[in-house]
Amino acid sequence: MEKKVLTLAAARKMVAAAEAAAEREHLAGVVAVVDDGGWPILIERMDHAAYVASVELAPGKARTAALFKKPSAALEDAIDHGRIAAVTARGFIEMKGGLPIVVDGEVIGAIGASFDTPEHVRADRASRSCGAHALIRSLFTVVNERGRNPR
Repeated sequence: MEKKVLTLAAARKMVAAAEAAAEREHLAGVVAVVDDGGWPILIERMDHAAYVASVELAPGKARTAALFKKPSAALEDAIDHGRIAAVTARGFIEMKGGLPIVVDGEVIGAIGASFDTPEHVRADRASRSCGAHALIRSLFTVVNERGRNPR
């Protein structure tokens, strides 16, 4: 079975586009790209990022989006609407900022962004969106499932 995967080159394009979007808003933070198993491909902290915690949050948001196969905001929204049990999901970040990357109906990874305040969620969203569009323009590496690098 052939499987599409995110390459480091594609992750670099996504992060560069996401950072450019953040810079247009005069913001600095952390952007991360993970594979479909939630394992980091690339984590980049922009100069003058407001919080060191963002180095944990961005990849956590991406991991959450990849493994739940939905935006990490869905978990935050569930909690906000009374699904308090969602906070017990250990090892996940139940905050806006993670977006799955879907190709041909299959989640192949995710991108996460973390900036300084909730008011800058639009920067998270813009960064992820630009990163996702950069990915669409990039080429994917298709490998045989057995030939994929072990985790």
